[in-house]
Amino acid sequence: MSERVADLGFARVDLDRQARQGAPEVVYGPGKTAEEIVAIVSALLAGNTGPVLATRVESATAGAVLAAVPGGVYEPAARLLVWRPARTGSFEVVVVTAGTSDGPVAAEAAAVARALGLAVTVVRDVGVAGIHRLLAETGRLRAADAVIVVAGMEGALASAVGGLVAAPVIAVPTSVGYGAALEGVTALLAMLSSCAAGLTVVNIDSGFGAAMAAHRLAHATTRRTTPAGTQAAQPGGQR
Repeated sequence: MSERVADLGFARVDLDRQARQGAPEVVYGPGKTAEEIVAIVSALLAGNTGPVLATRVESATAGAVLAAVPGGVYEPAARLLVWRPARTGSFEVVVVTAGTSDGPVAAEAAAVARALGLAVTVVRDVGVAGIHRLLAETGRLRAADAVIVVAGMEGALASAVGGLVAAPVIAVPTSVGYGAALEGVTALLAMLSSCAAGLTVVNIDSGFGAAMAAHRLAHATTRRTTPAGTQAAQPGGQR
């Protein structure tokens, strides 16, 4: 099976990822010059029809990229560049944060999920230190098709949510917390050790990874509910 690749010399851009996974390759901004991001984004826009994203892009770099590749939008809270965002579909994701300090990671998760066509609601500051705040949102959480839980410190919110809902729960440990939080390692290990069975756990501070996990769930649902021989509407990896 031949896969399409755009060889830019400094990068080999995977042009068939949309066909395989429902969304084009995503550009990881750190470590790249604005010129490199421009070249990769341009190749993805020319070689695919779906949304094109660049993550973790600082504002100065984003301005230079947008000047060279018009039609994009920059979301500063998420540090995300987006071209051709997908139309919002029916797959509903709730992004839940334990505290306000988890906001930047949650912003990335929400922005990436929206750009890929997921319907997103954000529930902020419902950490377990005041569990009544979480319980007040139980109805909204149980109505979701997937829940992304963003939490630092001891990461207990993921287990609490995992025990309340039937939908898949995607847990994102953050680097928020004092010394023994170990920059997110404590939350990561707690989420991996959760007694709420079946949690999906992504890397520390990876709002992007959580959004992509939700997208894969949505894409699998779309594929299974689309009759054979017809083209599925996409619900929307990373270079």
